[in-house]
Amino acid sequence: MAIKILIADDHALVRQGIKRVLNFENDLEVIGEAEDGQKALGMTLVMQPDVLLLDLNMPVTDGLEVARQLQAARCKTKIIVLTIHDSDNYVLELLKNGASGYLLKDVEPSMLIKAIHIVHDGGTYIYPELEERIFGSVRIGEDINEKAREMWREDYMSMIDDEYDEPVAKANANGYYEQMLDMIRGILSTALKDNTFLN
Repeated sequence: MAIKILIADDHALVRQGIKRVLNFENDLEVIGEAEDGQKALGMTLVMQPDVLLLDLNMPVTDGLEVARQLQAARCKTKIIVLTIHDSDNYVLELLKNGASGYLLKDVEPSMLIKAIHIVHDGGTYIYPELEERIFGSVRIGEDINEKAREMWREDYMSMIDDEYDEPVAKANANGYYEQMLDMIRGILSTALKDNTFLN
């Protein structure tokens, strides 16, 4: 049975180009196109494609918010982000919010097709240069989520320290800020252990 794909991108030429590439594959079927994030969200929930190819910069609702809402709805559609943005933060944020793939738009057609198959089969596929830069030698689809979770733990704890260490020094007399800092650290640690921030 063919893998059913929805393409979400606000540029018609991009959508048509992707569709043309995928239509050459007998086991891939493009079942719809969306030109803005709200339509992408609605069409995904109604049509239940196997894979959503999702741009980040779209009108009405951006790609990140689409991913968040699909994750909140427990939608089974696999998400592959296809974007021009090569920021580490974007990659980690999309993985945290349910994406299984992250590709740049200069990707070769063969890599796009490979990513679709890997993600459809339950794996994770990150644009190779981004994967190497962010995760080092971590193997695709094996330890990426755990590595990302560790990075988020470090980032959150560092953020809390940066935000609250100075007030701690200023309000040391009554110990209020020390208690708040310990409480926030505990909440974050529990949430990270329970995969609240990254599933």
